[in-house]
Amino acid sequence: MLDSFGLDGRTAVVTGASRGLGRGMAQALGRAGARVVLVGRDGEELNRVAAELAAASCEALVRPLDLFDVEGIESWVDAVWSEVGHVEIVLHSAGHQRRAPAVEVEPADWDQILTVNLTAPFFLSREFGKRQADAESGGSHIFIGSLTTRIGIANAAAYAASKAGVAGVVRTLAVEWASSNIRVNAIAPGYFRTELTEGNFQDPERSAWVHSRIPMGRLGSPEDLGGAAVFLASDASSYMTGAILDVDGGWLAS
Repeated sequence: MLDSFGLDGRTAVVTGASRGLGRGMAQALGRAGARVVLVGRDGEELNRVAAELAAASCEALVRPLDLFDVEGIESWVDAVWSEVGHVEIVLHSAGHQRRAPAVEVEPADWDQILTVNLTAPFFLSREFGKRQADAESGGSHIFIGSLTTRIGIANAAAYAASKAGVAGVVRTLAVEWASSNIRVNAIAPGYFRTELTEGNFQDPERSAWVHSRIPMGRLGSPEDLGGAAVFLASDASSYMTGAILDVDGGWLAS
């Protein structure tokens, strides 16, 4: 049974891999045997992650990409596909957030958040999905949702819209691509402490409220998502598509 979790011989593209949740999941996929293509805007940070993976005897390649440049995605995918060959796994970990009351959200903020969290992941998956279908060799696409995929949380209107959109994209692509053996699922993390979410914990009162809502009594760490990422990337989840896997310390159950 454990063999079904192995990723030997597969290539995984991971966005947002320079830090936080993306870094943790990229490391998990590498330790499971995948060759990992590390994607982000900061090449220097990506090189550090590649060095960490190399030290663990994992193969990693650094291929920077600015997800704000949606028009450049197709040519970037062309280059990666030509260089590394078939890409079996696409994991969309890059994220953008700006907390503010709804009445203070500016159009530019809205557009930036939706571009990074929803638009760019869709088109990145579209480009890899087309090539996977043509190659007739299947694939696994993993999007990142959040608690706001399921429930409302104040001061996160644009972020919530992007993550609700992710749920719709996951289900639609899962249905469209199932006949090509391309699976599309999502991981929905609860509260994890990363650079993206650090603002949530600067206010002691809000931090206490967050902790009080988590039955397991602690925040998540990037390592807590590794198992879910490997599971959805591997044959262990071969009959799962269109699913959203909550990794939230029991928040939604409470």
